[in-house]
Amino acid sequence: MLDKLKEILGKVLPDVDMDTVTEETKLIDDLGFDSLALMMMSMEIEDAFGFKFKEFVRFESVGDVAKYLESRI
Repeated sequence: MLDKLKEILGKVLPDVDMDTVTEETKLIDDLGFDSLALMMMSMEIEDAFGFKFKEFVRFESVGDVAKYLESRI
């Protein structure tokens, strides 16, 4: 799951070295995500996994996103 998520994150932030990203990596503090990047990530996740977010989900870290996705698929 982490590798697929890194692939998605790489599309949103192509200048970030995904080799340094772990489950503990913070989206905002470490990767510099802003509201646009969060929206783009959500859209990429929806496309990659074939579902739509029906509720607001607050993701703090890459691990939060991975756990959410694991619970959905």
